[in-house]
Amino acid sequence: MKRIILMVLRLLVHIPGWFYKMCKMAKDTEDKTYDAMERYRFLQMLTLRANRAGRVHVECYGHENLPKEDGFIVFPNHQGLFGGLIFLETMDRPFSIVMKKEVENVILIRQVREVMHAKLMDRDDLRQSMGVIREMTKEVKEGRNYIIFAEGTRSRNGNELLEFKGGAFKSATNARCPIVPAAIIDSYKAFDTNSIKPLTVQVHYLKPLYYDDYKGMKTQEIAHLVQERIQKAIEAAMSTGGEQDV
Repeated sequence: MKRIILMVLRLLVHIPGWFYKMCKMAKDTEDKTYDAMERYRFLQMLTLRANRAGRVHVECYGHENLPKEDGFIVFPNHQGLFGGLIFLETMDRPFSIVMKKEVENVILIRQVREVMHAKLMDRDDLRQSMGVIREMTKEVKEGRNYIIFAEGTRSRNGNELLEFKGGAFKSATNARCPIVPAAIIDSYKAFDTNSIKPLTVQVHYLKPLYYDDYKGMKTQEIAHLVQERIQKAIEAAMSTGGEQDV
C-alpha cells in the first residue's frame, strides 16, 4: 500500500490529465478515435512512469519466446495486482486480460479494463464463464493476445504456486493457439508489503507450446505441464539470480 501512495504522490500533478484521457479512451468502445496500438502505448507510458515513481525495476527474460504472430495466450503465475504492470511494461504488442468480476467497479482498474477490452469472469457463474471462454476463443483466432492467470486467485505465499486450473486453458485449446508460460518472481513485494525500498521483479517468458505440442492432451494435463515449467523456472532463477535457458 505504501508503494501505491508513493506512486500517486510522485505523479500527482499528471494524474488528472491522464485519468481524463483514459476515460475518453474507455468510452471509445468502437475504437473510432483511438486504435488498439494508440491505447496500448498510452497504458505503457503510464505503467513506465508509475513503476519508476514506485521505485520498481522490471527485469525481462525470454522476450524472444513470444510468438511472432499475434493470437496467443500467456499463462503466468499470479502474485497480485502488480502482475498487470509487469506485462504492460515488457510486452511490445497489445493484449487483453481476464479479471475477476469482483474488480468490476474499482476506480482506475475499471478504466484500464475498458481501455484494454479486458474480460470479466464470474467464477461462481458457469454459464457466464463459458460465455467469456467462447468470446476469447473467437478473439484469439482473430489475432488478439490474452493473459490468463491460471491459478484463479493470487498466491498468498510469495513465489510459491497454487494449483493451475485446467479450465483456464479451454480458450487456448479451442483456438488451437500458442500457449506461453510466464514465470513471475517477487512481484508480490511491490504492493503486498509496506516497503518502499527499490525493488527488482522478474518475468521470464518461457518457450511456447504450439498446438502440435499439446493436441490430444486434456486441459488439466496442459495445466500441470505449464505449472511445472513455471515452477522449475522460478527455482532456477532464484538459485542463480540470473537468466535461465528455459
